[in-house]
Amino acid sequence: MDESRRSEDLPVGGQAVIEGVMMRAQNRVVTAVRTPEQEIVVREQEHVPWSSRFRILRLPILRGAVTFLEMMIIGMQTLNFSADVALQSERRTLTGTQEGGWKDRLALAATLVASLGIGIGVFFFLPLAAAQATGGERDAVSFNLLAGLVRMTLLLLYLWGISRWDEIRRVFEYHGAEHKSIFTLEAGADLTVDEARGFGRLHPRCGTSFLLIVVLLSILVFAGVDSAFVDVFGPPQSLLERFLTHLTVLPFISGLSFELLKLSGRKRNHPLTRLLIRPGLWLQRITTKEPSDDQLEVALVALHCALGKPSPVAFCVWDEWRQRPAPAAAAGGS
Repeated sequence: MDESRRSEDLPVGGQAVIEGVMMRAQNRVVTAVRTPEQEIVVREQEHVPWSSRFRILRLPILRGAVTFLEMMIIGMQTLNFSADVALQSERRTLTGTQEGGWKDRLALAATLVASLGIGIGVFFFLPLAAAQATGGERDAVSFNLLAGLVRMTLLLLYLWGISRWDEIRRVFEYHGAEHKSIFTLEAGADLTVDEARGFGRLHPRCGTSFLLIVVLLSILVFAGVDSAFVDVFGPPQSLLERFLTHLTVLPFISGLSFELLKLSGRKRNHPLTRLLIRPGLWLQRITTKEPSDDQLEVALVALHCALGKPSPVAFCVWDEWRQRPAPAAAAGGS
């Protein structure tokens, strides 16, 4: 099937998690995860977007920055949930206990904080340091072109590297399942595995494409900011000053990038849009993989629930699943 046959974008998004998919539609966030016992566990949450609560947050660019931050928070929460399902399932099997305790949750929180810090250091500070070491600080445009090239190289190497891990590859397969499911909905087809299987896995409105837009747009914005800084305070501009000023304008870049991403989704069939979004789709060849039917099934369960439709596939609600009596611990277990 041709996933581009429908030009109108739908307000449905998602994210791949550990052995599952999160779908967001209307005022509902649903995460479906497959356990090692091959059961699908679903958690549904009501969520009113911040822009719906406060009128000022609907302003262009500000709307994009706020929505990006909101989705980051939701994404972390759903990723934590999928990890919690995996931890509890493993613990129930090995020890016969159910709750993971505060140590597991603290470890997950520490991992997220550390990942955020490493991400800022590697993808923002390191490119600046590399460009600064060349003496390119005298020319804001050439400096940021070099920093952008380093940042893009690091991003590609990072995505390619993690895609070699079996665990991450499975997440990328669920990413492909998420896209295929959304394409199926946008085409007006039946939300079944047979239908979804025929759609492509590269979607114009994807977080991977968003990252590419951020990297490219940051070159222009950072060059303008650096030039303005020199005009006001005079040269030379230190590495720390560049880093802090660039961090300051990141919300603007993320907001504008989000608006451009949404626009590309709505105008996906326009010839110019098709040309402009092609690099982002190429990058998705790394971050999405062809899913299995079982993975498509999980994504479609999440989508059905997010839309408020009955799912043809059986699943268990999270609250019920975690309250089940744990099986007896295996012989010799501790």
